[in-house]
Amino acid sequence: MIAENLVRLLERIDKKCKQVGRNPEEIRLIAVSKYFGTDAILEANKAGVKDFGENRAQELMLKYDKIGDTVVWHFIGTLQKNKVKYAVKAAEYIHSVDSIELLEEINKRASSLNKVQKILLEVKTSYEESKSGLTNEEEIFGIAEQAKHYSNVNLVGLMTIAPLTDDENLIRKSFRELRLLKDKMNKSGINITELSMGMTSDFEIAIEEGSTMLRIGSAIFGERNYSKDWRQV
Repeated sequence: MIAENLVRLLERIDKKCKQVGRNPEEIRLIAVSKYFGTDAILEANKAGVKDFGENRAQELMLKYDKIGDTVVWHFIGTLQKNKVKYAVKAAEYIHSVDSIELLEEINKRASSLNKVQKILLEVKTSYEESKSGLTNEEEIFGIAEQAKHYSNVNLVGLMTIAPLTDDENLIRKSFRELRLLKDKMNKSGINITELSMGMTSDFEIAIEEGSTMLRIGSAIFGERNYSKDWRQV
C-alpha cells in the first residue's frame, strides 16, 4: 500500500510542479511517520523515501535506535528544552526552533556531539491560537542573527503550518507570508534556502508558493490509529 500511495503522491507533485514551472527535484519529500512503526518506515524507505519526520522527541529517539542513519531524520514537532538532547542526537534537521533559549540549547547539545545542527525557525502565519511559532518579525531576525554566532547550528530555512480550513485563500496567504519573509531575510544578508510548508491537505498550494520541504503523512502511510501503540504496529 505504501509504495502505491507514494507513486500516486509523486505523480501529483510532478504534475503541480510542471503546472507552475518548478523542478520536482527542488522539493524534499518528508514522510511524517509519527505513530507508525519502524516496519512502515522501512517499507517507505524501500519504496524510495529518504526523509522521515517525527513530532515527538522520544519516539524519534526510539526509532533512531532501531533504524539509525540509514534515513534522514527531521524533528518537526514542538521541542521542549529538556528533549533537545534526543532531537539533536537523531535529527539532521530541526524544523521547530521558536526562541533564543531553544537555539542556545540546540547549539550546546550539538557542540557536545561535535555536530552542526541544521535548523529552521518556526513561524506562525495563521490566526489559530492552537498553532505555535514566532510572530514578531524583529524577534525572528534577532534569532537569525544570533544563529550566525553559533558554530554548531546552521539556520537553513523557515517552517509554518497553514490554518486548518477549506478556504484556499487563507492557506495561500499563510504560505505566501512565509515566502515573503524568506525573501526579506535573504535581502538583509541572512542566507536561507528552505521553506518547510505543506502537508497532505494543502501541499499543492505550498508548491505553488515556493515550498522546498513537504511534510506528508497520511497520503503515504494512510490514516493513523491513535488508539494503538506505534511500537506494536
